[in-house]
Amino acid sequence: MAVNSKVPAADQTLAILSHLAAQRGPVPAATIASALGLPRSTVYHLLAVMQERGFVVHLPEERRYGLGIAAFELSSGFSRQQPLARLGRPLVAALVDRVGESGHLAVLHGRDVLYLVEERAPRRPSLVTDVGVRLPAHLTATGRAMLAALPPAQLRALYPDAAAFADRPGAEAGPAWTYGRLKRVLQQVRADGWAGEDGEVTPGLASVGAAVLDHVGWPAAGIAVTYPEASAEASAPRDRGALAAAVQEAAATLSRRIGAHR
Repeated sequence: MAVNSKVPAADQTLAILSHLAAQRGPVPAATIASALGLPRSTVYHLLAVMQERGFVVHLPEERRYGLGIAAFELSSGFSRQQPLARLGRPLVAALVDRVGESGHLAVLHGRDVLYLVEERAPRRPSLVTDVGVRLPAHLTATGRAMLAALPPAQLRALYPDAAAFADRPGAEAGPAWTYGRLKRVLQQVRADGWAGEDGEVTPGLASVGAAVLDHVGWPAAGIAVTYPEASAEASAPRDRGALAAAVQEAAATLSRRIGAHR
């Protein structure tokens, strides 16, 4: 798709970098030009400038281009500044105030989720999902929400065999995890628009989560709330649909704040 902007060179440069970031490896310049609808001469010119600045590397033997060290440094700067945590913390806090249950924000890190934000609701049980904690993504609501947004090839690469599925010690026993079971769970997540888990992280506690998508639809993070499977006051389960709607709203707001058009 051709780009159209008041500053076309800048827009085209960013489009090329975004395209390279979405690929599994270096690609030919002609492929970039075709995918973005740009003239080959323009692509070669911009690639040469980005190569000089270290944002792109050229593999002459393969006649392909990939991301350079400067692009990696941008990613490192993003991690240091923790914009997801800074932008997400007030949203999670507001969500906790709204629903009266503990909330958290996590990102995918391989086959794990890494928790960046944790907001505890008053008089609610302590959770294992503290800041810096990692848990198997396929067992958590945030993890399932993010995994459901991945391309099939990426999902399969993360879970190539049964050994990739780690259980959480102390969680309730259930059917063995397989890639087929994971696909069925994620199919339901996509149909619902949110993910849930019941006692798979901590017995007696359930969670609902939704993915935070970036401008290309990639799962940048997940937001979830965790609640007792039956409230102490009413001895009845919470309205899961209402909780899911609140979580989806918070996730959609954070998606917009990081630049997604939703």
